[in-house]
Amino acid sequence: MTGFTETDLRAIAGRRSFERAQEYLDAVTVTEVGDGWITATVHGTHPYAVELSLDGGDAPAGECDCPYGLEGNFCKHLVGVGLTTLSRAESLPEQRTRARSRTRRLDAWLAALSKEELLALVREQLGEDPQLRRRLELRAASARGDLDEVRARVRELLDIGPFTQYGYVEYADARAYGDQAAQAVSAITALTSAGRAADALSLAREAMSLLHAVQESIDDSDGRLGEVGAELAEAHLDACRATPPDPEELAPWLVEHLLGDVDDLTGIDPLDYEEILGAQGMAGVRRLAAEAWRRNRTGWAEKYLMERLAKAGGDVDAVVAVHAADLDPDGGTHLFIARELDTAGRPDEALRWAERGVEEAEDPALVATDLIDYLCERHSRAGRLPRAVAVRRDHFAARRTLAAYQQLRTVARAADRWDAERATALALLRADAEQRPPHRYGGPVLLDALLDDGDVDAAWQAATETGAHDRQWLTLADRSRVSRPADALGVYLRLIGPLLQETGNAVYEQVTSLLLGMRACHQRLNTQDEFTTYVAALRAAHKRKRNLMRLLGEHGL
Repeated sequence: MTGFTETDLRAIAGRRSFERAQEYLDAVTVTEVGDGWITATVHGTHPYAVELSLDGGDAPAGECDCPYGLEGNFCKHLVGVGLTTLSRAESLPEQRTRARSRTRRLDAWLAALSKEELLALVREQLGEDPQLRRRLELRAASARGDLDEVRARVRELLDIGPFTQYGYVEYADARAYGDQAAQAVSAITALTSAGRAADALSLAREAMSLLHAVQESIDDSDGRLGEVGAELAEAHLDACRATPPDPEELAPWLVEHLLGDVDDLTGIDPLDYEEILGAQGMAGVRRLAAEAWRRNRTGWAEKYLMERLAKAGGDVDAVVAVHAADLDPDGGTHLFIARELDTAGRPDEALRWAERGVEEAEDPALVATDLIDYLCERHSRAGRLPRAVAVRRDHFAARRTLAAYQQLRTVARAADRWDAERATALALLRADAEQRPPHRYGGPVLLDALLDDGDVDAAWQAATETGAHDRQWLTLADRSRVSRPADALGVYLRLIGPLLQETGNAVYEQVTSLLLGMRACHQRLNTQDEFTTYVAALRAAHKRKRNLMRLLGEHGL
């Protein structure tokens, strides 16, 4: 009867939301069961209104006005209502039958009323519900084309005054304001339906400005204001379609709007107006956009508009020109241009732009990693492995990180040149290790590189000569229990001392791990008695650390 099961609820909501819904089973108040739906209130952080479909098809469906639900997710509140519905499934058929019967009886009663009786009923409801009165007054003003009245009511609906505290609309009141603002959009749409599209156009633009003026004074965390902005943009577009304005007036307005801050709220797409503007009007938009871009080549809005128009027209050269006028110092823009040229089937130009990104970078160490990856992939795919090695070599020389070393190793091995490249790379890392204190930056990269190569003996020698970070000493010890048990044991003993002065479960886990390493070394050295004596003394000294004692027992220590 519900159209879904508990398994369906778990699948669509996910494990976390399903589990958290268990906390809300006693917080669900079923408001009404209708013909195929159920409404309820879930009392969480705030009372949330939920509507759940009882005939959802292959999966449960519904809506909730909590922030997570407003993003289109099947939230814990919906799950809670779903579980409550399933627990009452036996009573649903009867409730739905009663709901259908109530609807039929209401329709029949309304149909039997005279015009005067219906008017009396509506007037009674208007007297009891101010919100309904305002909505109908606005709809009536729109229907009769009373622009002055509609404009006054729209301004009133967009006024945040009744919702503010100290000049700001808090989250708890933001949705109510958004719902009220949506009534203003409905009134503008009604003007278009009433044959007053020109008036609707003018009022839509005014409403955009009014809404933008209060945007920063509203906590729009749930995105309701953004929805209203999008609806307002759609109302403006519908008005233009109903009564197309002069392209010579519309084109400048569009460009000015798109380059201003108001578009952050409405998100108007100039291409939606292509049919309305016609070829001449769109040419005007492109001309005005180009003029604005030439005045401010680094402006985000100017660049975005130019790129949007250029891509729509298939003009890759214009896209390149827009981005070439404002290049990032790390080569990121060069890479974007290269990819655009690749898409346009111009790989040679793309490669040259990528190479320029490296050549023109202000600091080789800051070149975008994606750009280096792109160049190496292009050279490798074309069989130019020596060039790919050269790119990785230069990148490593500038960065000198383990990741850069690993990437150089991969391509150099493919080119059968790793031995020579490794010697050069390790020489650079050795020079760094001799200059930097080992306790800084997580220890010398030289040791990480040698360990990554699996050259443990060379890593021991480097650590002894240049020093190492405790993290690196621990890795060395772990990898040398078999080949160098005495050296590894010395590391474990040094590292465990300071930890025994601390408390906390994370510390106790580290202590246990070190003891296990020490045990392996003593077994290799055939000195288990020494280890047994050490652990006994440790237990006696730290017996009050119950969690530590428990961990040691679990590991047989």
